[in-house]
Amino acid sequence: MAKIVLSTLGSLGDLHPMIALAIELRDRGHNAVINTLTGYKDTIEGLGLGFAPLRPEIEDVDEALIKRLVDMHTGPETVIRELVMPNLSDMYEDLSSACKTADLMITGELIYVAASLADKAGIKWVSTSLSPISMFSAEDPSVYPGYSWMEYLRPLPAFVHRLSLNTARAAISHWLEPFREFRKGLGLDANADPMFVDKFSDILHLAMFSKALARTQPDWPAATLQTGFCFYDESERTELQPDLAKFLDAGEPPIVFTLGSAAVLDARDFFEQSAKTAKMLGRRAVLLYGIDKEPPQGLDQDVIGFHFAPYSLVFPRSACVVHQAGVGTTAQALRAGVPQLIVPFSHDQPDNAARCRRAGVAEIIDRDSYNAETAARVLQQILGDGKYRACAEPLKRMIETEHGTKTACDAIEDILSK
Repeated sequence: MAKIVLSTLGSLGDLHPMIALAIELRDRGHNAVINTLTGYKDTIEGLGLGFAPLRPEIEDVDEALIKRLVDMHTGPETVIRELVMPNLSDMYEDLSSACKTADLMITGELIYVAASLADKAGIKWVSTSLSPISMFSAEDPSVYPGYSWMEYLRPLPAFVHRLSLNTARAAISHWLEPFREFRKGLGLDANADPMFVDKFSDILHLAMFSKALARTQPDWPAATLQTGFCFYDESERTELQPDLAKFLDAGEPPIVFTLGSAAVLDARDFFEQSAKTAKMLGRRAVLLYGIDKEPPQGLDQDVIGFHFAPYSLVFPRSACVVHQAGVGTTAQALRAGVPQLIVPFSHDQPDNAARCRRAGVAEIIDRDSYNAETAARVLQQILGDGKYRACAEPLKRMIETEHGTKTACDAIEDILSK
C-alpha cells in the first residue's frame, strides 16, 4: 500500500477530480490523503479519506475580493498575486508536512510549490491540468479571459500563437518575483516559471479533461496523458431532495440555471433574471442558487429553487443547462448530453465556453449582457433547434467510453511501480 497525497487549491471544480482519484486509489488499497483548504475537511473525512490542511485560508474572504476573484479581467491576477504568491512558504510547509512518508504527490494547477518540494525531498510527483487552457498549446489556442476576440485568431499558424504566448509570459513575468525569492530561500534555481513551463512533471502529467473538450496536441509536454474527465459529485452520497425529484417527475424537462460553486459568490441578479426568462418562455425551470444564499425572487410552482443538487442527477433530466462554464460544471453538462447556454465569468470559463460553442452544443452570452430578454432570445433558439442536442449526443458517448478516473489511476500506479 502506498501513501499518496493529492494537493489542490480552489473551488469544488478543483476538488472533485482529486476526490475521484482519491476514492479510486483508496479502493485499490492505497492510503489517499487530500491536502486542501480546511473548509473541505468535513467533506473529505466524511468520505473516509485522509485530510491534511493547506493554506491560505480563504473561507472568510470579503465581498470586494470575491468580485475580483471571479471577474473576467482581474480574476487570474487576483488569484495568483493576492492568494498564492503571499502564501508560498505556508503552502510549502503544509504540503511538505502532508507528504512526510508519502510515496507520491499529485498536485493541482495552483500548487506552485510542488516542483520545489519534489526537488528538495526527492518525492515522486505527478502534475495535473483540469482544462485545456492550462496546457498553453499553440497548436490548439485557447481563449483567455478578457480577450474573447482571440477566438477569431484560431485559424492563424501555430507560430503566431506561440509568439503570443511568449509575449504574455514576458508581460506578467513580474508576478513571479515572490516565487523567485521563495526558490532562492530554498537554495534552488530562481529561474523557474510555475505558471507556464515548470508546472509540468517530467514523469507524468495528467490532462484530466475529455477529448470532447480538446484533443491531445503535439506541443503538450512529452509526459502528458489525457485521461478524460474524472467525475465525482455529491450523488455518491446524496439523493435528490424529494421536492426536486417530484418536480422533475411532474412535467417536461426544465431549464436548469446554475453558477457552480465559485461564480455563484458574485451572482448579481443572475437568478432573478433567469426566473424571468423561464416565465417569458413559458418553461419550467430549476434554479440552483448556492449554499448559504437567500432564495431569489420569482420562484413559484413552475420555477423552483434549491441551494444545491448533484448535477449528475439533474442535468440529464434538463432541456438545457445555463451555466458559467467552470470545467466541473461543463464536464457534467457534456456528460448529460444536453444543450447549453453559457455565461462565462473568468479563468478557464471563456475558453471552455468557446470550445462548447465550436462543438455545436452551446451558445454564449457575455456576463454583462445577460438579462431576461437576451437569455430568452438565445434559449428560444437553442430549444427550438434540435442540432444542439444532436451534437451533444456523440460527445456524451465519447465521455462514457473514456473512463477518466480509472485511466488516471492506472497511470499513477504505473509510476508507483517504477
